[in-house]
Amino acid sequence: MIRIKFLFLLMLFLSNKESYTQELYNSCFSALEICPDNTYSINNYNANITSCPGCEDDFLFCFTAENTIWLKFTTNQIGGDVLVNFNNLSFNVSPNQDTEIQAVIIEATTPCNSASYTEVSNCVSDGSAPFNLNAIGLAPNTTYYIVINGDKNGAGISIPAECSFNLTVSGAGIERPTPVINITASDTSICLNDVVLFEAILQDCPNSSSYKWYINNVLIAETNTAFFSTSDISDGDVVTVENSCFTNCVEIISSDSPIISVYSFYLDAGDDVTVPIGTAVNLNGMTSAPNYSWEPSLLFTNPTELSTVIFPEQTTIVTLIAIENNCVLTDNITITIIEDISIPNMFSPNNDGINDSWIIKGIEKYPNNTIVIYDRWGQEVFKTNSYNSEKAWNGKIKNNIVTEGVFYFVLELNNEENKQYKGSITVIR
Repeated sequence: MIRIKFLFLLMLFLSNKESYTQELYNSCFSALEICPDNTYSINNYNANITSCPGCEDDFLFCFTAENTIWLKFTTNQIGGDVLVNFNNLSFNVSPNQDTEIQAVIIEATTPCNSASYTEVSNCVSDGSAPFNLNAIGLAPNTTYYIVINGDKNGAGISIPAECSFNLTVSGAGIERPTPVINITASDTSICLNDVVLFEAILQDCPNSSSYKWYINNVLIAETNTAFFSTSDISDGDVVTVENSCFTNCVEIISSDSPIISVYSFYLDAGDDVTVPIGTAVNLNGMTSAPNYSWEPSLLFTNPTELSTVIFPEQTTIVTLIAIENNCVLTDNITITIIEDISIPNMFSPNNDGINDSWIIKGIEKYPNNTIVIYDRWGQEVFKTNSYNSEKAWNGKIKNNIVTEGVFYFVLELNNEENKQYKGSITVIR
């Protein structure tokens, strides 16, 4: 019965042990980068070694490699002392397994080549409680490695120690100033559609990146300069700028603008309209502002009336301008004028049955029209009254097709407005 219980516990232990995943920093070439004054949760569960002459684990410090893991850090521009603290050690406990870890800081002039290793700190061979590694006077801008190993030493020990622990790195050789970014705005109380200029001010941020600008946490722009301007601001918006500092142990910093207050009021010039030429257009603008007017004012008999009538002769954009609390807002209407005749600017009299004559759509509405066509030297080549599709010019002069080129026309509608059209026609074959 006792034997069965022991086997059950052993199988349970092995099952739990296999559930651990080997960490990427099991290899020197994928050493975990440690940043100053951060706490890291580290373990060497299921770690192994790379064993060959000159390989990463071919070393003899105060210990030999059994199941190593690798960390690294880079000193600052000044260099100096570095302290690595190990605490909250928690060991796997099983028959024949050690319960001590080993550690040292090394310099590798050739990364992960054991022939280039040099110890630069005290070497701990029996860490079972919190301990420190101390490296004195480290060189500036240099990457150092922390090698951690499970001990496998002592009577009856056949399994190297496996442990989880917390680790921090500190000291003058790795400390760096805290980077700061602040955002300023040209104005935080604006009128709708006003342009606001934002500026980011960086301090103690070497190797800074581009600036990312957010409105209400939505990325809007990325700039290489510390400036960003926009008119796309709504009442209550917050603009945030973000940057990153340092090449190693990149640190992302950000700053929020004050809440932007945007003043606005109701303004509606109306919907765009499309009308035939000569049609009166009724405009019915609406606004809560006390002061308003239409532009261009010359189109209006009274541009300061919200409801008015105009008679545009061509497609026109009119603007309703309103002012309140020193804020000026505008709203536009496009009035599209449809000509009741359509004059093509080219045709191809080549007898292919397609576009062989110069057809003016809608000309039948003006039976009193007259038209004259000239060549580029001003010589008359075609003239008729009551032009229509049956009398359309076929590109001939005295039964001879004209050469390709540009011709010019004058069309008189001879209607009440005495409307006249002038333009060019391109004859192609």
